[in-house]
Amino acid sequence: MSEKIYDVIIIGGGPAGLSAAIYARRSELETLVVEKGVYGGLLFQTAGIENYPGGIKGESGADFSMRLVAQAESFGFEKVMGEVSDVSLEGSVKTVTISGKTYSGKTVIIATGNLPVLLNIPGEAEYTGKGVSYCATCDGPLFRGRDVYVIGGGNAAVEESLHLAHFARKVTIMHRRDRLRANKYIQEKALNTQNISFLFDTTLEEIKGSEVLGSIVVKNVKSGETYEITAPEADGIMGVFVFAGMAPQTALFEGKLHMENGYILTDEEMHTSVPGVFAAGDVRKKSLRQAVTAVSDGAVAAVEAEKYLE
Repeated sequence: MSEKIYDVIIIGGGPAGLSAAIYARRSELETLVVEKGVYGGLLFQTAGIENYPGGIKGESGADFSMRLVAQAESFGFEKVMGEVSDVSLEGSVKTVTISGKTYSGKTVIIATGNLPVLLNIPGEAEYTGKGVSYCATCDGPLFRGRDVYVIGGGNAAVEESLHLAHFARKVTIMHRRDRLRANKYIQEKALNTQNISFLFDTTLEEIKGSEVLGSIVVKNVKSGETYEITAPEADGIMGVFVFAGMAPQTALFEGKLHMENGYILTDEEMHTSVPGVFAAGDVRKKSLRQAVTAVSDGAVAAVEAEKYLE
């Protein structure tokens, strides 16, 4: 066990966690940030950032993430890479265990985010950020005037298709069943949107291309027929938006915090059900999950952690 007791331990180095680190260090709190993968989180994979206030036009999610990391690091927080295997959140000193080593903190900010449910098909990983996306709000404008395919048939898939229809030349909703699962109201909206069409009884089997996504291989589940759909030559790229669901990264906190459908419940000040434990960003139950709301959550969580310590 580490002998040092931090003022705040932040689990997650995405926009929410890094924002919390900035605000915590500006308040001169001893801060540790834990990240298991890439700083920036899902934002790191985003092709471009167009809706962040004050963002740089044409900047990629990776570049934005690196600027955010550099800004946070300039305040001097400590960091450790690794996956958290256990947490103890009760009492005045909380503990977080990473790779067999236990770190202690007076407060904890959970910013573990959520991850899209993957299709796990050939080409999906290779073309993520190069035509494959999991966020229409983030990447929809990048496909202005192009053809996009939305994978899924639930509320999220249809709602995001309606958003994409503002930018894309044509939106095709691809669903493995013979009808949508979305509620009737948004189904009707999609049916009455001129540039939205439907491809039922169909699954996406493979994603192909050179430097960017250029074609997809699909399969009719009833006939077994497979065929390839290619992006128009003049476009050079097509879009695939996957909405097979999102999975909040909260398994570690089951039974330790109040949750709903896997998302951590907080008040507007990011307080969880345990004193001294806060949640920020996509991991908490909220209506909008975007970088701009994540950094706001992180700032609030850090300020509230400081108040708790006082």
